[in-house]
Amino acid sequence: MQVFLQTFIGGVSLGAIYALVALGFSLVFRTMGLVNFSHGNVVMIGAYIASTFYLTVKLPFALAMVVALAITGLIGVFIERVLRPLENKDFDLMLIGTIGFGIVLEALAIIIWGATGRAVPNPVAVAPIEIAGLRIRTYDLVVLAIAAAATALLVYFLQVTKRGAAMQAVAMDHEAATAVGIHVGRSNAIAFMLGAALAALAGGLVGPLLYVSPAMGGTLGIKGFAAAILGGFGSIPGAIVGGLAIGVLDSFAAGHFQGYSELVTFLVFTVLIMVRPMGIFGEKTVNRA
Repeated sequence: MQVFLQTFIGGVSLGAIYALVALGFSLVFRTMGLVNFSHGNVVMIGAYIASTFYLTVKLPFALAMVVALAITGLIGVFIERVLRPLENKDFDLMLIGTIGFGIVLEALAIIIWGATGRAVPNPVAVAPIEIAGLRIRTYDLVVLAIAAAATALLVYFLQVTKRGAAMQAVAMDHEAATAVGIHVGRSNAIAFMLGAALAALAGGLVGPLLYVSPAMGGTLGIKGFAAAILGGFGSIPGAIVGGLAIGVLDSFAAGHFQGYSELVTFLVFTVLIMVRPMGIFGEKTVNRA
């Protein structure tokens, strides 16, 4: 039982990272009806920026994270601004554009930081907490707390603020939103900015848990994408539940199947999607193709 609970706790911590990645995917899709295939690479860029300011510039980890969020948020705005002329004109080219941005970001990461990657030490110098024989890493609790706070702030922004309400209106009917004076381009830019910031948050937090490398964007992007699909693409609660589910599944698969863990994780994911194609919280979403 202790091994089970230990594995579960580790899976929840990693699942919180996947949930943040899935939230970024879902936010952009919910607002624009677009899957941002460069999202995983933005996660990787966020991880590199946070680790650079933490390890090289010697900023406190929290401040390095803030810098990473700001820079990647601007990257998200830049991507949206380049793609904006294609909005409602050539949806397929927009998708290809996001793939192209992902390739460019990975190439830039290799040019700037190299292809070997780096290890990020645990920024929380506190001994693990022991409860009933379980050893819980303090950093895991920090990750869960930050992810929960970020999710709460995102929900508050979308449900309470005027700008969030405007983004919801754009998601439901961009033509009607334009007719009542909502700036659709600005709402889309904010969606990309927040999505990129969530990606940077996930990347910065996962640095001490995994090895930061140019290839990590592909792994985290695929699992975050799978989490968003499992939860119901475009659903905020679905992204959270899907992320936690993928994280726990990944943790147990790694403990029992080792080298075949990725295969087992996605086999189970495939079965779940066959049973529930729309995802756990599946809902009708915008389609502008």
